[in-house]
Amino acid sequence: MSKQEKSVSSEITETKVDKKQKDKPVQKTKKQSKIKKWFKELKAEIKKVVWPTKKHVVHNTGVVLATVIFAVIVVSGLDFVFKFVYEALIKLG
Repeated sequence: MSKQEKSVSSEITETKVDKKQKDKPVQKTKKQSKIKKWFKELKAEIKKVVWPTKKHVVHNTGVVLATVIFAVIVVSGLDFVFKFVYEALIKLG
């Protein structure tokens, strides 16, 4: 086979393959379309988010820290009282 015949043969093969690919529309699977739809909806929802300002973040952080410190004080106080009552009962018994 000469170079010219090989080149013609490969062109014919490529043309047949191209025609076959053109004849078949690319069909996406349901899974691919669902994932694509999900990401589009995610992007739309992210655009709707109203992010807090730095002032609000600092304020809310302060509220959380104050609440945690208050809870620690209350639990520690109750622990001290229960320990005191328990030791008193042990000494009596």
